[in-house]
Amino acid sequence: MKNNHSALVLLLTSVLLFITGCGNNNQPDTSNVNSAAHWLTDTIIVVGDTKPNTQFELHTTLVDGRKSQVKLTTTSMPTALSVKYPHLSDFVALQVPQTIIDVKTLLKGHNQVIQSSKEAATQISNVQIYGVLDALYTAKENDANEETDFGSVVNQDSVTFKVWAPTATQVTVLLTDKTHQQTTSELVMTEDRNTGVWSVSSTQANAFDYYQYQLDVYHPNTQQFETVTTTDPYSLSLSTNSKYSQIIDLNNPNTFPQGWLTQTIDTLEAPEDLILYETHIRDFSASEKKLSSPEFKGKYKAFSETNTDGINHLKMLKQAGLNTIHLLPTYDISTVDEQAGIAIDIDDPVSKVCSIYPDLTHCDDDKVLNKSLKQLLNSFDTRTGQAQEVMETIRGKDNYNWGYDPYHYTVPEGSYAVNPEGENRIVEFREMVTSLHNLGFRVIMDVVYNHTFASGLNEKSVLDKVVPGYYHRYDAISGVMEISTCCDNSATEHAMMEKLMTDSLVVWARDYKIDGFRFDLMGHQPKQAMLNARQAVQQIDPDTYFYGEGWNFGEVANNKQFVQASQNELAGSEIGTFTDRLRDAVRGGNFMTNAEGLRRDQGIGNGLLVIPNELQPEDKQLAEYQISMDQVRLGLAGNLQQFSIQTSNNDIKLGKQINYGGSPAGYALDPADTINYVSKHDNQSLWDNHQYRLPFDMSSDDRVRIQNMSLAYPLLAQGIPFLHMGSELLRSKSFLRDSYDYGDWFNAVDFSKQSNNYDVGLPPAEKDIDNWPIITTLLTNNEDRDDVSPTQIDFASKVFAEFINIRAHSVLFRLRTAEQIKQKVSFLNTGSAHQNGLIVMLIDDNQGQDLDPNYQSIIVIFNNNNSLQEFSYQDAASYKLHVTQANGVDAQVKTSASDGNGFTIAPLSVAVFVK
Repeated sequence: MKNNHSALVLLLTSVLLFITGCGNNNQPDTSNVNSAAHWLTDTIIVVGDTKPNTQFELHTTLVDGRKSQVKLTTTSMPTALSVKYPHLSDFVALQVPQTIIDVKTLLKGHNQVIQSSKEAATQISNVQIYGVLDALYTAKENDANEETDFGSVVNQDSVTFKVWAPTATQVTVLLTDKTHQQTTSELVMTEDRNTGVWSVSSTQANAFDYYQYQLDVYHPNTQQFETVTTTDPYSLSLSTNSKYSQIIDLNNPNTFPQGWLTQTIDTLEAPEDLILYETHIRDFSASEKKLSSPEFKGKYKAFSETNTDGINHLKMLKQAGLNTIHLLPTYDISTVDEQAGIAIDIDDPVSKVCSIYPDLTHCDDDKVLNKSLKQLLNSFDTRTGQAQEVMETIRGKDNYNWGYDPYHYTVPEGSYAVNPEGENRIVEFREMVTSLHNLGFRVIMDVVYNHTFASGLNEKSVLDKVVPGYYHRYDAISGVMEISTCCDNSATEHAMMEKLMTDSLVVWARDYKIDGFRFDLMGHQPKQAMLNARQAVQQIDPDTYFYGEGWNFGEVANNKQFVQASQNELAGSEIGTFTDRLRDAVRGGNFMTNAEGLRRDQGIGNGLLVIPNELQPEDKQLAEYQISMDQVRLGLAGNLQQFSIQTSNNDIKLGKQINYGGSPAGYALDPADTINYVSKHDNQSLWDNHQYRLPFDMSSDDRVRIQNMSLAYPLLAQGIPFLHMGSELLRSKSFLRDSYDYGDWFNAVDFSKQSNNYDVGLPPAEKDIDNWPIITTLLTNNEDRDDVSPTQIDFASKVFAEFINIRAHSVLFRLRTAEQIKQKVSFLNTGSAHQNGLIVMLIDDNQGQDLDPNYQSIIVIFNNNNSLQEFSYQDAASYKLHVTQANGVDAQVKTSASDGNGFTIAPLSVAVFVK
């Protein structure tokens, strides 16, 4: 098979060279090289960074060393290509001569466009070929992106392997034994030249065996022909540490945990009914003291426990009305060693840490070697940088990461499994899903298709070994990898990357019963790709829900390369995007990394955390505060473009006319477009953010009340609330603004409610050293008023549950359409005569269709003042405090009342009155 394929390549190349001619053999100067040539169709190449009076040639070198040189002529850019590739629309278009009869063979080689002229030095442009690969292999019916069953498929008496690798000249399956010590068989694959798909069926392979692919391929990173070995991009199971793919049938009963086929999955009437609780798998149980086995700490199995503090807390929240667990990434990640006992755990002895990091300062002290790492960290002065210094040193070898470092998109992560080898991790993951479903939760999974952890010939590169230069996005001129997402940006605008994403999502929905997906940096992906993927998943799960980060930045910003899946563009789609508008207006601006700018006495970007009754009319903060109030009102109304607000200047403005940093504050067309939140895993925790901004002399109790108020805003807003696990427990990360890789010490969550993990040491210098002086100042000046007791933590969690209960038990907080919101939601206390700090929201079910059989209307009053407030309202006597609050734990809010004159609202309280 191998010899026949090589002979075909040589034959076609000989014909090609005969037709085009070899030209002269003079080699151009290679000192001026970029990657500004883009081969978009079989007949069009475009080039940027061109010189005047230039002649163009396409030079190709094939794997056998044969070369081709073809003259290219300038032509006009086809309109369809300008639309498809707007960032290339100003490039010079070149016509590829029809005499080239086998473009597909040229694409297996090294292609360059050579520009030469008498006026300028020769310019060499390596050719980016993603466009022509799509044009040749995905543009027609029944070609590569219509293929099914990529990866390994178990048949009745054989296994079929299938991989798309159109630029490879040879692909082989390497089967290994279960110890992975040696290759047991080599299966040579055959290419379908219509699709670029290589495949082979064999009786030598069996279910649960392991394999890799070996490919002969030109790689632009080295500009050499390489023989690479990699796992399968369509892997469904893996060996420990993901070096080998495993042949698996996900319908095999050996992959089912007990109860998998009989689990119950709650359904919701509409996406607006979702209440999302963002959970990191390790954080959930890393501090748990009641696990039935210590092996379950930080693992999938902790979710199948029945009487731990964490599970009991989830049960309490479920009883209140919480209905959805959002899991931070749990596909296969790159940065945690999955072998048992290898990665550093916080309970490991210091001697183990020192065996890996012998230069650690404390390794010279024999007295600490037998202590645990946690004991060592506890021994440090928390006002110093000692703890962060240790965590900074060891984080590359510890057992912690958020997981935004994708390795294999469609396999559960092994470090969360007690046994990460092969099908075992699948069973444990499914057991977790079963347990959460049986507790009454829907399960949503965080996915990261916008980048990979590695590319090129890196050990943990997969996609870029299989089809080099295709699955990632590169600068249009230099060819340098785009990394605006943090890592190696993938290119879901390319058909086969979109297909990989869609096929992966279908597996998670169909074979793992995942109920929805949260997309990391979704704005780096095309809107149409997201719509297509959702449609495919809806064929499996009609009530799936998609949402994600619709931020607009990077090389794709402002639809530069395609129409993005961004906040503005997704309006009306019911694919939700996180709204930074409500977040910043409630608790202050997000991207202020200089702590001096975060202090409330600086008067910048503090949202509603400024105490309004301390503001004076001439205070420069007042206008900013009133803008925040307008933004909050709009956020409570679902951030709708067409919702009307009366501003403090008595102007009537639509949501899209209200300013947010130069952009419209209102961008949604449907309440399901908006994910409301005030904190998530990114940046400082809500508690830490508040401590930066609150006055030094504020009491501990008032700080807790402000935390509860902040969480009430997304919970009582139209749209979908998103809640960070532990925020209801006053969770702290000791001011760390990016804890993605900083272990259990800074990320601890204590569901026993004894501690909120505040002030456990200055945060890591790499992220926060500039903030150390202000952190030290506020810790000193707060005089422990920022410390909390177990009683306060318990109080906060119960008030949080009450707000969930209030939302869950009235559809008026969960209106389904923009029209319903415009009919039923309005705001009192607006205009120039408004009372500062008092937001009064009326939801009137007498307007439009009657939706709630229990209430005619609801008035929610947010008193951001630290003093009692009175608000006149003619019909107040017909309202009473919501029964959940009247019977709740907050004695202060119970002093809120209504009578013939109006409402009285307790300080720093959210009072819900019902009629």
